[in-house]
Amino acid sequence: MKNLVITLALMVGVTGMAQAKGDAAAGQAKAAVCAACHGPDGNSLIDMYPKIAGQHASYIKKQLVELKAAASGQIGRVAPVMGPMALPLSDQDMDDLAAYFSSQKVTPVAVPDDVVAAGKALYMGGDMSRGLPACTACHGPRGSGVEQAKYPSLSGQHPAYIKAQLTGFRAGTRDNDPNGMMRDVAKKLTDQDIDVLSKYVAGLH
Repeated sequence: MKNLVITLALMVGVTGMAQAKGDAAAGQAKAAVCAACHGPDGNSLIDMYPKIAGQHASYIKKQLVELKAAASGQIGRVAPVMGPMALPLSDQDMDDLAAYFSSQKVTPVAVPDDVVAAGKALYMGGDMSRGLPACTACHGPRGSGVEQAKYPSLSGQHPAYIKAQLTGFRAGTRDNDPNGMMRDVAKKLTDQDIDVLSKYVAGLH
C-alpha cells in the first residue's frame, strides 16, 4: 500500500509537470503585483509572507489553484489576503508565475545554535514513541521537498512562517494538505517541537 501511494503521488506530479507550460519571462512581468509582499525575486523581507523564490513550480501552482478555488466559494485554501490576489489569475498566469519564482534563488537562513540538536533529532528521526515520522520522508534531508509529489521546499523559508503553518495545520485552520498528512503530523507536535523545527529546517541547504 505504501509503495502504491508513493507511485500514485509521483505519477500525479509527473503528469502535472508535463502539462505545465510556464514562461519564466512572462511570469516576471506578471510578478510586479506579487513584489509588494513576496519581494521582486520571491525573497520576502517580512516574515509573515513566505519566500517563494526557489519553491517548486508544482507546489506554487497547487497553492494558487487552491487559493483561487476558495476565493470562488469552492473547496480550497482559505487565505483572506492571497485569495483575492489569486482570483483573477488564469491557468497560464499561474504557470508563468510558478516558472518565474521557482527559477529564483532563495536567500539562506542561519540555524540558531540552541536548536540544532533538538531540531535535527526531530527532523531527521522523528519520535516513534509519539508516532511522529521523520520530516525527511517528505521534505528530504536538506529541506528541499519533492517536486513531483508537490512536497514543498522548506530550506531558507522564514522560521516564523513555517511556525505559523505548522500551528495552522495542528489547529486545522489550514487544511489543504493531501489526505490530511500534515495535520496528522502537526497534531502530535508540542509548541516547543514547532519552535525548534521551524528554526532548524529553515536553515537547511
